[in-house]
Amino acid sequence: MFAIIDIETCGGKYEYKRGRITEICIAIHDGLQVVEKFTTLINPECYISPYFISLSGISNEMVANAPKFHEVAKKIIELTEGKIFVAHNVGFDYGFIKDEFAGLGYKYKRETLCTVRLSRKLMPGKLSYSLGKLCESIGIDVENRHRAEGDVDATVKLFDRLLELKSMHPQYKNQGVEELMTRRIDKIKQYILNKLPETCGVYYFLNKEQEIIYIGKSVNMYNRAMSHFNSKEHKSKKMLNDLYNVDFVETGSELVALLHEAEEIKKHKPKYNRMRKADLFTHTIDWFKDDKGIINFKIIDYEGSENPLVSFVNYSTARERLEKWLEEYELCLRYCHLTSDEAICFNHKIKKCKGICAEEEEILSYNKRAQEIIDSIIFKDQHFALVDHGKTTNERSLIVIENGHYVGYGYIDKTDSFSSLEECKGHIKKSIFYPDADDLIRLTRLTEELIKFHEFYKIHFREITAILEKD
Repeated sequence: MFAIIDIETCGGKYEYKRGRITEICIAIHDGLQVVEKFTTLINPECYISPYFISLSGISNEMVANAPKFHEVAKKIIELTEGKIFVAHNVGFDYGFIKDEFAGLGYKYKRETLCTVRLSRKLMPGKLSYSLGKLCESIGIDVENRHRAEGDVDATVKLFDRLLELKSMHPQYKNQGVEELMTRRIDKIKQYILNKLPETCGVYYFLNKEQEIIYIGKSVNMYNRAMSHFNSKEHKSKKMLNDLYNVDFVETGSELVALLHEAEEIKKHKPKYNRMRKADLFTHTIDWFKDDKGIINFKIIDYEGSENPLVSFVNYSTARERLEKWLEEYELCLRYCHLTSDEAICFNHKIKKCKGICAEEEEILSYNKRAQEIIDSIIFKDQHFALVDHGKTTNERSLIVIENGHYVGYGYIDKTDSFSSLEECKGHIKKSIFYPDADDLIRLTRLTEELIKFHEFYKIHFREITAILEKD
């Protein structure tokens, strides 16, 4: 499903901080035809200059009694939910709408499609790709130009034409190149078959110059590495074309593999790894109770955090995590510091907040949900160790947490004994500390797919010897 959209505005993108949209039209297209349409003027809450009046014909008098953006926001969300946002020069329309929602403390996110870019691909060589001139060149009549509904109607007709062209567009393949690539990949498959073991650990892909181009981890390194050859992603095909050698480190423990992989990716920054490459953490989500006793979450600079829950390499990823909590736990935008400290939050208006900001929910009830997040993340003990599988049956891996943070990992024999924290630390290799290491250890408690918690022992240092002896 597609939401074909056009807006009229009373300013350029950076000319006004708020209230810039004066009209919006949304046509819902099911791939065959328009099945629903919504059009309305919008009061921009600012003065419309004569220039923009002459451009669209929308005057200050026309929008005086029109709904404000926040009054139609819920309708826009409902109409576009789960649909591809289509527009002619989509960056303009999508950018304005995102900005309006941001002013309400709501992150509006949709997959987009631009009919300008699609037209350039499927109808190359046109003198102009502006909506009016492009439609004129292919015989589409445009009525009521520079009004939202008129432009949407024209974009719908253009979109139908583009769908026809796309369905007839041939997809060519160079069979000779494909055949050579297949033969070379088959040889690499055999090489990996002979070198990588079917054990838990971290594997490395290297190029012709023996530079590390990719680092991965798995409980079965052979199977995971082979899965890259079945991937249809363009990135995987490029990586395999650069691949000349493989290497590996056995870990025995999947948690150790996760920690080792994360540190190695930051150290080597391989070309084809996307996750965990950043080694500078700039933001964190802090938590605290305000003077009313309400639990607050707030994104702040990493260096200024007092009660950090999770740390991030940029603001946007921190915001994504906080918004995920908002959705899952029905938190309040006000008490996540994503809207005014005095406002009744927008999520309450669309029934995604239970009303703590409007004094419609008990503090105890709200705090119970917020506390679930905190309890699922923070370590209940500041000093402890995790003992997991080793590389052999007579060995155990040892992961040490001190002062609430990951210190490093090592391997111990079943016969080893410990009497102090310092002695225990003598069996590990100290790692460079990155906050996401703590997150990985926390995840082992939350996600059975990573490591089932009951498979390894969580112990205080003074108890290590006794538990190993029992095992």
